Amino acid sequence: MKAEFYIARRFAFKPRSHSKPTFIVFASALGIAVGTAALILTLSIVNGFSSVIEGKLIRFTSHLQVRQADGRLFYETRRDRQTLNGVSGIAETYPFLELNVMLKSRSQSPGDGGDIAPAQIRGITPEEARKFLDGAESGLWQALGGTDAEANGALPVLCGKALAEQLGIKTGDRLMIVGVDGGANGSALSGAQSVVELLSGLDLQVARVAGIYNTGLTEGFDDLVVFADLGRLQALYHPGMISGYEANVTDLRNLDAISAQVTEALGYPFYSYTVYQRYSNLFEWLKLQKNITPLLIVTITVVAVFNIVSTLLVLIIEKTKEIGMLSALGLEPGGISRVFMGQALMIALVGIGTGNLLALGLSLFELHFHLIKLPEESYFVSQVPIQIDPLNYLLVSAAVALLTLLFAFIPSRVAASLRPSTALTV
Repeated sequence: MKAEFYIARRFAFKPRSHSKPTFIVFASALGIAVGTAALILTLSIVNGFSSVIEGKLIRFTSHLQVRQADGRLFYETRRDRQTLNGVSGIAETYPFLELNVMLKSRSQSPGDGGDIAPAQIRGITPEEARKFLDGAESGLWQALGGTDAEANGALPVLCGKALAEQLGIKTGDRLMIVGVDGGANGSALSGAQSVVELLSGLDLQVARVAGIYNTGLTEGFDDLVVFADLGRLQALYHPGMISGYEANVTDLRNLDAISAQVTEALGYPFYSYTVYQRYSNLFEWLKLQKNITPLLIVTITVVAVFNIVSTLLVLIIEKTKEIGMLSALGLEPGGISRVFMGQALMIALVGIGTGNLLALGLSLFELHFHLIKLPEESYFVSQVPIQIDPLNYLLVSAAVALLTLLFAFIPSRVAASLRPSTALTV
């Protein structure tokens, strides 16, 4: 076996000159390197993109939410919290309050009535605010629950960047919150009402922009949701009442089962749903991107495999006389086959190693310099997210090496079938 590998190494890497190997071997190794790097980069980008978007969605809300039927408000009770925390797999829980309102900014110029936009005020606890604003501007979350003597009673809120640009506001500006008296379901709007009755039902409050956050998520996130301290929001609108509970789990793989357990433990009128159900359209979009990945992998792999097959066939033609000489010296057809199988493996290993280094280098370069920019309003990220996972490198390398050996069997058998008399007379 050592003799076959020695001959294979000589066939593959014996230089035509004193400085470089044969061009066909170099081209084949380069093709495998490019294919391997392309496969690894594809997996790294797809997995990185999915991980970043999923992380943003989960950080924006929670793993699962618990509400009551018809979305009605209810009073927070210790019994509900204890029942929820007692479900196996629940890591932490938070109450929250959501109100659908209109926000109106001050006029920017004389005669201008200011801008108005629909919004959803979400009251959250300071603990949840710290989690949501992790990595954001230092001290931003304290503005929600800290002392606010200079605000003259105005509700401190955090606006999304997209909403702030729409309203033309910045940190420190004031907003008018236009709500409708009558509960979360907007019952005050039902039935025939006069203009006077409608206007008298409006609940007007003043808010102060304590900060502006930016998650990069648009279409129902940064352009809609406004965060406020739960206690202050309850004091203004619904003392002691909440819209539901948010919960995080210890293992996302068991999220569906935990959600079912929560619904069963709390009973009617409670129900729960996961972040994957709430934002199913976005997760289906991510799944669609992952579904295209196998097609790309198969395409690149087929190109790499045919590359090594064509290389071996060319080398067989080039080494025909050497094959005849080896056969005449007594090397059996199985030995000749192993020579070219070993040659294919050596070329593949060189290409795979180079491809791994190329993929790792390009990934680190992009992560450091962020040269590739993306439209954040379309992709929710401003640069290409890359996840460097050693498992991807290992799986791609093993798959390319295995497929190379599998398809190298055909040309190796062609070489083994050559007769010495025919090969030596070529």
